[in-house]
Amino acid sequence: MPQFSYKAAQKDGSITQGSLVALSQAAALRQLREQGLTPVRLSAVTGDTVSLPAGGDAAPPVRPAAARPFWLRRNADEVVGRDDVLALTSELAVLLRAGLPIDRAIKVQIDMSSKAGYTSLLRHLLETVKGGKPLSQGLERRPELFGNFFVNMVRSGEASGQLGTVFDRLAEYLHRAREVRSTVVSALIYPAILAVVALLSVAVMLGFVVPQFEALFADMGDGLPGLTRAVIALGDAVKAWGWLMLLLLVAAWYGARAWLARPEGSSWKDRKLLRLPLLGGVMFKYELARFARTLGTLLSNGVSLLQAINIALSTVDNSVVREALAILPPAIKAGRRMSDALAEPGTFSPMVIQMVRVGEESGRLDEMMLELARVYERDVESGIKRGLTVLEPLLILGMGGMIALIIVSILMGILSVNDLAM
Repeated sequence: MPQFSYKAAQKDGSITQGSLVALSQAAALRQLREQGLTPVRLSAVTGDTVSLPAGGDAAPPVRPAAARPFWLRRNADEVVGRDDVLALTSELAVLLRAGLPIDRAIKVQIDMSSKAGYTSLLRHLLETVKGGKPLSQGLERRPELFGNFFVNMVRSGEASGQLGTVFDRLAEYLHRAREVRSTVVSALIYPAILAVVALLSVAVMLGFVVPQFEALFADMGDGLPGLTRAVIALGDAVKAWGWLMLLLLVAAWYGARAWLARPEGSSWKDRKLLRLPLLGGVMFKYELARFARTLGTLLSNGVSLLQAINIALSTVDNSVVREALAILPPAIKAGRRMSDALAEPGTFSPMVIQMVRVGEESGRLDEMMLELARVYERDVESGIKRGLTVLEPLLILGMGGMIALIIVSILMGILSVNDLAM
């Protein structure tokens, strides 16, 4: 079995060297990554010598896009998503801590990449850097991947000569954002499944089960209980026009999405969401936590307060929260304190105002904003758990109640038939 010698960067940025035994070069790369190491050089020391390109390890061959099924080509090879941005940020943080120059670090990423789209992005960044331009200028050309926050963080790192530290902070920020987002999405999966199962169960009961009893009740006329007649009529409608109802439901869904995408629809949705009994407070804290973490990260990296606030505002999705925070730039321009401006509308809790005030008075506003983000992120996670504790039983009871109502209506009809027969 071939033996390989390697040089790799550890998570703390230090370089380690050693050797390992693996079936192939790709298997050796997998072993290193499983150990939390970022390969810098890998070469075979038994058998034929295999040298990696300068600055990196050999990537497994990329299957040409034309060889993939058409429905997989774009998703598999061309699309660069959040996970790729996080991987790029984390790997660059490790390699820059290890002392590699930025062009060599990007070259390492190119050699490890197996996605055509991701490789194309890295090559574009490498060409930008080799052309004597700053990395931030290359990132600006892909705004759908690297927003103002990311670009300004990198720009500040280039100006201060601490690009490795900046990528460390960016990686931490992106990791935390993904954790919060994953918590929210994972928490909503089970309730969504319950809701779909409830709708399908009711549709099957009305479309297939209820019509089976129609012949039994055909001669009853007005002798049937009102609930039974209503359920049978609804079952007939679902059986006869179910396809049309489904089309109307799909059309209504797309129509609602199109309207909600417009400014007036989005504003209406944001206001309604914040007024929900359980979800409203959680959403407000989620948006404020994003704002606070972005602002704190930017300030800790040397970005000016006004510029940091403007960038942080762009990360807030809810228009109501964004409008409430939009009072900050004019207040800062007028020479006022953030805490005083936040206290005026009465939208923000005393804890938020006091933490901002303490940060301003102590000169540690960046640390206090990051602490506020951590507090609110914990509140969001606990709020989601509390909401699910209430929502899941309600969904189960609702589904059971609808099915029970249909069954009771059928039983009432059967009992009415027996009464007439007697």
